[in-house]
Amino acid sequence: MDDHSCTRSWKTARCFTTTPGSRRRLGVVLWRGVVVLGMLCLGSMMQLIAAEPKADYPIAPLPFTAVKVSDGFWLPRIETNRKVTVRYDFAKCEETGRIDNFAKAGGLMKGPFRGIFFNDSDVFKVIEGASYSLALHRDAKLDEYLDALIVKIAAAQEDDGYLYTARTLNPDNPPGGSGKTRWSHLAHGHELYNVGHMYEAAVAHWQATGKRTLLDVAIKNADLIDRTFGPGKRRDVPGHEEIEIGLVKLYRATGEERYLKLARFFIDQRGRPDRGRLYGAYAQDHKPVVEQTEAVGHAVRAGYLYSGIADVGALTGDAGYIKAIDRIWNDVVSRKLYITGGIGSSRGGEAFGQPYDLANATAYNETCAAIANGLWNHRMFLLHGDAKYIDVLERVIYNGFLSGISLSGDLFFYPNPLAFDGQRKFNQGAAGRKGWFNCSCCPVNVVRFIPSIAGYIYARRDDSVYVNLFIGSTGTVKLAGKLGGDNTVTVSQQTRYPWDGRVRITVKPEKEAEFTLRVRIPGWARNRPVPSDLYRYATNSRRAAKLRVNGEPLAVKLERGYAVIRRTWKAGDAVELDLPMPVRRVLSHAKVAANRGRVALERGPIVYCVEAVDNGGKVVHLALPDDAQLKALHRPDLLGGITVLAGDAVAVSYAKDGKTKETTKHRLVAIPYYAWAHRQLGEMAVWLPRDVSLTRPTRPPTIASQSRATASHTWHLDTAAAMNDLVEPANSSDQSIRRLTFWDHLGSKEWVQYELKQPTKVSGVAVYWFDDSGIGGCRVPESWRLLYRDGKTWKPVEASGEGGVSKDKYNRLKFKPVTTVALRLEIQLRKEFSAGVLEWKVE
Repeated sequence: MDDHSCTRSWKTARCFTTTPGSRRRLGVVLWRGVVVLGMLCLGSMMQLIAAEPKADYPIAPLPFTAVKVSDGFWLPRIETNRKVTVRYDFAKCEETGRIDNFAKAGGLMKGPFRGIFFNDSDVFKVIEGASYSLALHRDAKLDEYLDALIVKIAAAQEDDGYLYTARTLNPDNPPGGSGKTRWSHLAHGHELYNVGHMYEAAVAHWQATGKRTLLDVAIKNADLIDRTFGPGKRRDVPGHEEIEIGLVKLYRATGEERYLKLARFFIDQRGRPDRGRLYGAYAQDHKPVVEQTEAVGHAVRAGYLYSGIADVGALTGDAGYIKAIDRIWNDVVSRKLYITGGIGSSRGGEAFGQPYDLANATAYNETCAAIANGLWNHRMFLLHGDAKYIDVLERVIYNGFLSGISLSGDLFFYPNPLAFDGQRKFNQGAAGRKGWFNCSCCPVNVVRFIPSIAGYIYARRDDSVYVNLFIGSTGTVKLAGKLGGDNTVTVSQQTRYPWDGRVRITVKPEKEAEFTLRVRIPGWARNRPVPSDLYRYATNSRRAAKLRVNGEPLAVKLERGYAVIRRTWKAGDAVELDLPMPVRRVLSHAKVAANRGRVALERGPIVYCVEAVDNGGKVVHLALPDDAQLKALHRPDLLGGITVLAGDAVAVSYAKDGKTKETTKHRLVAIPYYAWAHRQLGEMAVWLPRDVSLTRPTRPPTIASQSRATASHTWHLDTAAAMNDLVEPANSSDQSIRRLTFWDHLGSKEWVQYELKQPTKVSGVAVYWFDDSGIGGCRVPESWRLLYRDGKTWKPVEASGEGGVSKDKYNRLKFKPVTTVALRLEIQLRKEFSAGVLEWKVE
């Protein structure tokens, strides 16, 4: 082998130099990655043959590899994911050093570790998504790229199977959060989380290509962890759950029951004080799993844990596990679920909030949490066979998840709020979607979830076929006959769903046979938006779902939300489902304070929002009366083809006196929530006031609002424009509106400034201070003074007193009139604290 060995990056051919010490390891890796790979591709007897589990989910999903999607809505997204997102994510992983970390750890190139200590997991997730894409569409270039990448990963694995590049490259001083020694900081170190994603990627790659290259790495690592953790060994758990899901997938792939037992061990050890220090509710480690009753802590961790519990419960028959996640599921759908299917309302800890704490503008709703919620609900369906779980899954994939990825496939939301003021930098320092994040778990999670959606469409149990999602597709399923023998049944759908509720399902059995087709009748078509009283429709629709078989009407007989059609089927039999799609007004439970007096709009599975670009540049001044008529209009030319809702709303504004409210008719346009922020960025709202009293009326321009606001320092998530946006604070700790803060400057002297539109005579100001005592580090300042610009010189005004520093009110300062083009507040912060401004008026 030459000293210069080439590997192909996603964008360019790149060379690394091998050192003498690295050649032996690289040679072994290449033997595995090429020789064994070639043997497997020839159908070698070394191919893994997994044993059938002794127990399993009573319902089996039809794998996405057995489903061909032809849908007008989802196929473009699957193709964008394959052609754009997979490649984009790999390119970003290269650009940010995530992939080089493996090469460095394997001795294939020199250099220090770059990035966050859990960045290995990002690469694994993209490999999983790329493998799913390969399974659906052969791509020689992508296949070759994965081969080269897996060589680097295998090289980075230590001799005993350990794989964690942050520690391998810095054994004595790993990046913060990793712990001083192996497994010493599992609460936040992510050693087990990372490899859980590797196991999922390895199984996906093996299933897609038949190659063991990454699977061998995963097995070697899992064997190390099995030797390290378990009864009579180390008793600890991952702070961030995920390995449980990965271990179950390894068990299914290899038949090695040790992996299933290890997954169960990690679940059983949670919340047990005799284990040692617990990691608390944030990590769902506050009490034993079988005793937990509500969803708490970090929402993504929780969703992965509940998915893992479902897997292990199904495979072991542990009723205690199933009862626990049944209780927790009821808690979520009854008290903690957003109308979009999002979960995790609190930015602090990216966590579940208190019951009914479902704020809109500050909603976190991480895209990864939506994915975790989808994974969990699909497993709940496989356990119980009830359509209510698919109802939640459908709500997630069309709304809470899909908003996280742009139509172009290369811009992402990390949080997904349900209201936006047009400027707040809620998305990890950005106001709109971003191309990448320092912590980029969401972009790389999206890439593996989109192709897997095909695997949620159909399922089977005994001699029943389930049609869960209405997506144009063809699936092939084998049903066991009563008298023995299998019958291969092809089920296909033609539909314009989600814009049209008509679905044609064609059934083609290999041989004429009696079996059952179970077609989901969505909760929204049965006057129930979610399976609880958390949300309800303002009025019930009298139009019910209709069925026809071969053109003949058939009464809809429901079992657990499915229309049950049992008959002797022959090739070409057709079922026509008609789901009425009126525009629906949705109301929240009275305990959801953020939505009192407000209404949301739905049509079919789609949740709508009102965006400024369609409504004259603003939305917070709009009210939607209960009697307003709304119509659905399909716009094939807009945002990839969408159905919009249009009707008459009421716009509210203040008269010139600034006190009298005036109302005018407004032509309201609503678009699907997932499609917002693709055009001109501006205000957005899902929940609209039903009455003008809850609107935020537009105000006449003021001296302040027409000025340009700047500051000596602004925290990256804040904006100086908050000071003159004419939004009235509710109190000094109002978290629902924009603000300017000087964080993380403490005890310093700062300034804020207005550049006036023109020379103006002024004689007073009023300042509303931000103070988040009890939850943050901002306090009202120690003191402040006002200056005006005279030529090139700043001069203090001649004030009649000192500027006030009271909370929850405007602090007014009167002074001798001056004519100026600029005003500045000089602000002295309190010792060890920062400060902020919510609104600054000029009079």
